[in-house]
Amino acid sequence: MSTTTPEALAGPRRKHISVPVPQVPRKRRSPEEIAAESTFSDPKRVLLAAPRGYCAGVDRAVIAVEKALEQYGAPVYVRKEIVHNRHVVDTLTEQGVIFVEEADEVPEGERLIFSAHGVSPAVKQTAADRGLETIDATCPLVTKVHREATRFAKNDYEILLIGHDGHEEIEGTHGQAPEKTTIVNGPWEVDQIEVRDPDKLIWLSQTTLSVDETMETVQKLRERFPNLQDPPSDDICYATSNRQTAIKKVAPESDLVIVVGSENSSNSVRLKEVAREYGAKRAEQVDFANQIDESWFTDAATVGVTSGASVPDVLVQDVVRLLGEYGYGEPEEVVTAEEDIVFSLPKEIRKAMKDAGHDDVGRGGRKR
Repeated sequence: MSTTTPEALAGPRRKHISVPVPQVPRKRRSPEEIAAESTFSDPKRVLLAAPRGYCAGVDRAVIAVEKALEQYGAPVYVRKEIVHNRHVVDTLTEQGVIFVEEADEVPEGERLIFSAHGVSPAVKQTAADRGLETIDATCPLVTKVHREATRFAKNDYEILLIGHDGHEEIEGTHGQAPEKTTIVNGPWEVDQIEVRDPDKLIWLSQTTLSVDETMETVQKLRERFPNLQDPPSDDICYATSNRQTAIKKVAPESDLVIVVGSENSSNSVRLKEVAREYGAKRAEQVDFANQIDESWFTDAATVGVTSGASVPDVLVQDVVRLLGEYGYGEPEEVVTAEEDIVFSLPKEIRKAMKDAGHDDVGRGGRKR
């Protein structure tokens, strides 16, 4: 473990984060009041999971929208939320981004960005029919799953797609080959699945699932269908897996785990579930530090902190600062992996930047 100052947690400051944090309409109880009710004696510890926060795919998508605003000016339209984070979406809205549910809401001839979660061919066709100029900010790891689905469907395989029905990523992947794809929400649905040919069957998955639950689902599927094939490579993305591994190490030592991340963020919700499964006495999820109830601290000598893959680390810094106000020490960083993956920006953005005379147009994510 290494001790990390709050100022160091955020890394390079991003000037575009300017939307004020929403205020909670209540007065906080004082640190002295909480200390008087505490069921433990000092010291109070903070364990900060690493890796946490932005992954390369999220960073790429957010930068793509920022660069589109710089190159083309407002408004820029984005289908769905570019990433599942309230703060990011509010910030971009302030800058002139218009978020829409579907492509047919965008005026003909305007510019539309597809979110990091990916879209189906049908959505792309709707955009083309309206004469929209599109920028595809789909995470490359999601695109990989799309290509797998297309390839196996062409080879007449039936696809069992493990994921959450209704999530944008699952809608996009299912849409690559809807007639040959069955969505499996979890192990509880395995007994109800019907397939045409159990010898031509492969499973794929959403990239942001719980690793453990996905493997449980696969095991049950294989019990029913022994010839079920695995995907060519792991579909659960490196960032999802790394963040779950880190919180598995933090959780057993934590009386309270705070996950920073929006409720519609699949990977953030999974982090809260994993924390509980691996021994945290309590786990809570918040968008902002001011949503934390200070009464949580009365039974928490050790607080673990992490964040989902779509969360800017400045929001984690706010949580650490609040914990400091209530007497917790400098955070001890629990590092389980180092990440240095970056993705190229979407080709449409790279071309626009090159045409505008920018030299460095390739990188779409910072080293973490």
